Amino acid sequence: MRIALAQINPTVGDIAGNTAKHLDAIERARQQGAELVVFPEMSVLGYPPKDLLLKPAVLAACAAAVERIAAACTDIAAIIGFAESNPSPTGRDLYNSAAVCAGGKVVHTRHKSLLPTYDVFDELRYFEPGAAVDITSVNGIDLGISICEDLWNQQDVVSRQLYHDNPIDQLAARGAKLFVNCSASPFAVRKNEFRRKLIQHAAKKHALPVVFVNQVGGNDELIFDGNSCVVDAAGNLIAQAKDFEEDLLVVDLDADPGSITNTPRDGMASVYAALVMGLRDYCAKCGFKSLVVGLSGGIDSAVVAAISAAAMGPENVTGIAMPSRYSSGHSKSDAQRLAENLGMKFMTVPIEPAHLAMDHMLTAAFDTDLNDITAQNIQARLRGIILMGYSNQHGSMLVTTGNKSEIAVGYCTLYGDMAGGLAVISDVPKTMVYELARHINAHELPGAIPESTITKPPSAELRPDQKDQDTLPDYAVLDEIVERYIERHDSAAKIIADTGLDAEIVNKVARMIDLNEYKRKQMPPGLKITSRAFGFGRRMPIAQRWRENK
Repeated sequence: MRIALAQINPTVGDIAGNTAKHLDAIERARQQGAELVVFPEMSVLGYPPKDLLLKPAVLAACAAAVERIAAACTDIAAIIGFAESNPSPTGRDLYNSAAVCAGGKVVHTRHKSLLPTYDVFDELRYFEPGAAVDITSVNGIDLGISICEDLWNQQDVVSRQLYHDNPIDQLAARGAKLFVNCSASPFAVRKNEFRRKLIQHAAKKHALPVVFVNQVGGNDELIFDGNSCVVDAAGNLIAQAKDFEEDLLVVDLDADPGSITNTPRDGMASVYAALVMGLRDYCAKCGFKSLVVGLSGGIDSAVVAAISAAAMGPENVTGIAMPSRYSSGHSKSDAQRLAENLGMKFMTVPIEPAHLAMDHMLTAAFDTDLNDITAQNIQARLRGIILMGYSNQHGSMLVTTGNKSEIAVGYCTLYGDMAGGLAVISDVPKTMVYELARHINAHELPGAIPESTITKPPSAELRPDQKDQDTLPDYAVLDEIVERYIERHDSAAKIIADTGLDAEIVNKVARMIDLNEYKRKQMPPGLKITSRAFGFGRRMPIAQRWRENK
């Protein structure tokens, strides 16, 4: 069978636009002699649709789009993803479904069986689990169709079985000759390698080929890397789609020799590609055409500026330096040199006049000198006012520059450096920021980030001779604690026992993480690139009194 893998980038809720993508892919697949074209999970509506699924008008438009797409499938078959009403009076109102379209109509519907409710997924909020696993035939081939999570319950690969059933095993038992998986599987560092292992395991276990089609693109916080592929019955990769861009990959399962022309990126190359695409799609899907970023001369703002320039074009990015009485000469010069290297717009707006005015005004109003934290935060908030003023004046979205390490422990200012529309590197630990900067300079935008920006000690420059490590442990130590405490859910005691790190430092960091949840709840959405980000997948209470070491 000749199959086209339609790796599309849908926009959530843009049913007309997504339908046009389907029709275009079907026509191009037809021209290349494909008999079947496969789309990602929820491809008609876009994933994740969240509470759009509660709107009857959305579901009606989705159903009409499915009929229109099916009508185009006269001499070709297609498998498309959509939200389908549950006709039963009991259970949840919807199914997460895949429709098999042929002969101008929907000839079969497969309902997703395993509905994830962890991390960023909350499908049991909307969908009824598919009760039956069945086979559908296309051009004489019995297909075992599964939807994303249905593939992710394989013993010997997944460390913990979250579900009692294994739809892949059930499809094989019912006589499937080919597995097809329609997915919306988000990106995370090193996830593609594990995903590939899962696909290959299913193929080898049942001696059946697997066609895996994944969504690509950014939708809010989530980034989808694509990386659709085909493996043969022995688990060998025989076809690989592009990563981080749309693709139509046509494969002849009977004749393809397994020549691979696309190689997925990994490491910092994949992180960079993910952040650039995530930012570009967020702007495009929200209607922003330009960006503004505060340039401090530091590593975080430099990396964000480089990503912004790559995502939007440097001519559509404005960097603003906002020096204070504490700003070093190299910070000012590094900020300007970065902007020149990237080719972006640049301006300097000193905060000193406003800083003096606020100092005098509040000292008089409070009848006392301002304490250190108050004075530092006023500077950060003055910068936020300037940046948001530019954003309002020019219609440019402000991107924030805080990294995961600082956000974890609250080393950031509400309504100051946390103000903005998207937190580009909020899921990038500080040590990874340095890796990313080196990668950008070596491989993406050669020499764009000044070397002095990378090598100088990090500082917020909100008081004389300030260094980050005056307040925080070394970033290598901090990042290990944050990774273990946030992503692995290790206790402070376990971190101390496993690593030998100083108990006082570990307990202090854990306490800082717990106490600053209120800040993270008020930050802009951030692009997710690790297994656990500070976003809608992490649901920690703010008003709570759990303390590990009371």
